[in-house]
Amino acid sequence: MRDPYKILGVKRDAGQDEIKAAWRNMAKAVHPDHNQGDPTASARFAEIGRAYETLKDPKKRSLFDNAARMAEAKANEGTIMQQRQAAREAAVRAKAAQANAERVMEELARAAAQKAAADVAKQPKTGAAEPPEEMIERIFGTQSRAAAGGGRAQAFTASAEKRPEAEAATADRQPDAGKADAEQQAAEEAAAQASAAMQPLSLLTSLVRRFTGGGAATPEKVPDQFATKTVSVNEIIKGSWVTVDLGEGREVGFALAAGTTEGHQVRLKGQGHKLAGMQRGDAIINIHIAPDTRFTVSGFDLHTVLPVTIENAVLGTEARIEGPQGAVNVTVPAWSGSDKAIRIPGQGLTNADGGKGDLVVELRIMLWEKPDDKVTDLMRSMKNGLFL
Repeated sequence: MRDPYKILGVKRDAGQDEIKAAWRNMAKAVHPDHNQGDPTASARFAEIGRAYETLKDPKKRSLFDNAARMAEAKANEGTIMQQRQAAREAAVRAKAAQANAERVMEELARAAAQKAAADVAKQPKTGAAEPPEEMIERIFGTQSRAAAGGGRAQAFTASAEKRPEAEAATADRQPDAGKADAEQQAAEEAAAQASAAMQPLSLLTSLVRRFTGGGAATPEKVPDQFATKTVSVNEIIKGSWVTVDLGEGREVGFALAAGTTEGHQVRLKGQGHKLAGMQRGDAIINIHIAPDTRFTVSGFDLHTVLPVTIENAVLGTEARIEGPQGAVNVTVPAWSGSDKAIRIPGQGLTNADGGKGDLVVELRIMLWEKPDDKVTDLMRSMKNGLFL
């Protein structure tokens, strides 16, 4: 969802009365009953309703404010020069790690040769062959322990090494985007950093295990590679074919199968990292659903907002709304308040078992754009107890 403050045109420190007044004015202006020639009126009206629902609830408002502040803080953390400096430092560390690995292989080969010579001479070993574990500890020293303990910090640097220019450009344009789409960016950045943090430590562990494992018959599998793909509600409904960038010029595609929703993971066998002498790992794609002007996603249910006038809320009415597969008829019972939710079974997203979630229609009672004297008199009579 876009920034609710910008949608309603209020400041971040606005009070509840100011927020409510802004919502009422905007809702009246874009009400579908008064904009029947505008096909986007319903979507804009629903967006205004969702923004008000977020800001009128102190808990939801606090969650959004925290997400926005986190996104702004992340956007201001680094500059272009800092990103480039991090990339240079990562390159130096990578070169040193490669040199250390070559030294390990040389000493392992020398130890193997010494052992072979001792076997030929039928003489017991005199300690010339050093155990591989001690050899790696001696060569890498504290670097190996630091890598194990600081994997999370190195994950960000390694990511900067691969794409310094792209991340530098992102750092320049994130402040504005972070304010406009703070909630979405915070979720995507958190998922990307969590994925990046898991990989370097796993790779280091696998390489050390490979050096010290004595040569297993079956090649060890490279740890999985993680990525995030943002998709639309329409793409999930249609089961579209989507592609995701895995870095280093590699792009893979897959179909959005049944069971896809927010947070769903797709495993692509043999599409992950590749290392010589090891079995190629898998690619794990985390699915993130982009905000939609018509629906919000909750599990496999789709939620939408239906505005109703006060007379239709009291007397009941028939309405026609937009569903994921086309127009849907909705019966609004008499005496339906704004807390009423109407469930339409089988109109949501498809789950892994082939079943479908529901379309949940949330009612929002709206007054007419202009005051009506008869309604005003009726409400005044009811309030004062004067029933005619």
